[in-house]
Amino acid sequence: MDLNTITAVAHPQTRAQLPAWTAGDAWLAGGTWLFSEPQVHLRRLIDLTDLKWPALTMTESHLSIAATCTIAELDGLACPSDWLAAPLIGQCCRAFLASFKIWKTATVGGNLCMSLPAGPMISLTSALDGVCTVWKADGGEQRIPVVDFVAGNQRNHLTPGDLIRQIDIPIAALRRRTAFRQISLAPVGRSAALLIGSLDPDGTLTLTVTASTVRPIQLTFRKAPDAGGLRDAITQQITDDLYHTDIHGKPLWRKHMTQRLAEEIRSELAAGAPS
Repeated sequence: MDLNTITAVAHPQTRAQLPAWTAGDAWLAGGTWLFSEPQVHLRRLIDLTDLKWPALTMTESHLSIAATCTIAELDGLACPSDWLAAPLIGQCCRAFLASFKIWKTATVGGNLCMSLPAGPMISLTSALDGVCTVWKADGGEQRIPVVDFVAGNQRNHLTPGDLIRQIDIPIAALRRRTAFRQISLAPVGRSAALLIGSLDPDGTLTLTVTASTVRPIQLTFRKAPDAGGLRDAITQQITDDLYHTDIHGKPLWRKHMTQRLAEEIRSELAAGAPS
C-alpha cells in the first residue's frame, strides 16, 4: 500500500537524533501493518532501522530481544541446551501463520505495539516473564512487564512518541519446563486461544492465557492444582467480559477452549513428559 500522504522520512542513528514527536508521525520498523492499509493521518515516518540495534543479545541473566528483531531472526536463534522452554520460540513464531516474506520483515516490537489478542510475540514474551524497556517521549525510560503492557484489544500503555526499545527475558524463565497449546477456528486462521504453561523447579505452575482473552492473563499456582482447582481458578480470575469476540471465535467457545487447553497443559506438566 502506497502511503501517499507521507512528506518526510527521518533516519535517526542514535536516540539523541530521534526527532521531536508531532501529530502525523509514525515509527517504522518492519512496516507489515503500516503498509497494509491507508494511513491518511500520517505525514512523517521515523525509520528505526538505522539505529542498528543488535537483534538478540544473551547475557548471564537475560535474553534481550530488540524491538526491531524480526520473526525470522528470533526463530533462528541457537538456544543453549538447558533452555527447556526453547521450543516455545518456534511454536509462537509459527502461530503467525505468515509467509517467509512476513517473517523476514515483521518485528517482535511491532507485534507487541499492535496489541492484538492473538499476537504470538505477546504470548511468548508474557509467558517467559518478559519486561519491555520503553523509551519515553520526554527522554525518560520505563520498564513494564509484557503481561501488564497490553491493556486490551489494540490497547497498551504507550503514549504518543513512546517507543519500545527491547524486551528482556530472564534466563531462569527459559530454563523452565513448558507446554504449549493453540487453536484456531479455521485450519489456517488467527489464534482463537493460545495458552502456555510453565513449571518452576520448586513446583510453581504458571498458566498464561492469550488470544482467547482481550489481554494476557496469568494464573500462578504455588502447588500444581487438580483439574477442578484449575477450572475454578480460571472461572474466578477470567471473567466473561475478558473473553474476546470477533469472526475468529465467539466468547463462549473461546472460554470452553481455554478450559480444555488449560487442562491439557496441566496434565502434560504433571506427567513430566509431552502427552
